[in-house]
Amino acid sequence: MSMDLKGMYKISYGVYVVTSGKEGRCNGQIANTVVQVSSQPAMVAVSINKQNFTHELIKESRVYAVSVLSRDTPLSFIGNFGFKCGRDFDKFEGVKYQVGETGARIVLNHAVAYFEARVVNEIDAKTHTIFVGEIVDSKIVSDEPQMTYDFYHQIKRGTTPKSAPTFAQAEKKEEVKDNAKYACRVCGYFYDPILGDPDSKIQPGTPFEKLPENWVCPVFGAPKSQFDRKN
Repeated sequence: MSMDLKGMYKISYGVYVVTSGKEGRCNGQIANTVVQVSSQPAMVAVSINKQNFTHELIKESRVYAVSVLSRDTPLSFIGNFGFKCGRDFDKFEGVKYQVGETGARIVLNHAVAYFEARVVNEIDAKTHTIFVGEIVDSKIVSDEPQMTYDFYHQIKRGTTPKSAPTFAQAEKKEEVKDNAKYACRVCGYFYDPILGDPDSKIQPGTPFEKLPENWVCPVFGAPKSQFDRKN
């Protein structure tokens, strides 16, 4: 019997910044696999790729914090935490954060809520580790709607790092047939002239050729020269 794994697309996800570390070593990354696993005590689980710097810090410190991102979070902010390596880049430069009870940095920019947790268990998931943590602090920051993973892809047109645990990454993306679309070689973001780039104040209907020369990929920050036409 054959399986239709596209059914996994129907599982709901959010978009979060997961941070960890203390004593000068800290990092954060974008994650979409964050779930509540119990209520008394309140516990959550996060799935983190073993190759990520954040994974290393959670293993060392046994703590992590999660910031729930709002729907209007710009792609550039997500790209900062999702497509750059914290081992050689300070992801917190220019970012508003506070140090929580656990010592982890809590990202406040574009957050609608956050919580901190201490790891009480971990589960090996081959390429990833699922860290189960007991919540030690939690707060609502804003009443703005949170961003869902579906909204991120369908409306914001965001892309997914190769280290993401979700099924969408496992499938080869269809080649785009629209001659007017251009793809970023670095992260895979598609510029669609019909939609423009609202985060960069580029109006819908703006052809790629007429984008300002200083325009960059809203996810990774790559220049126009790193885009290829797809037709």
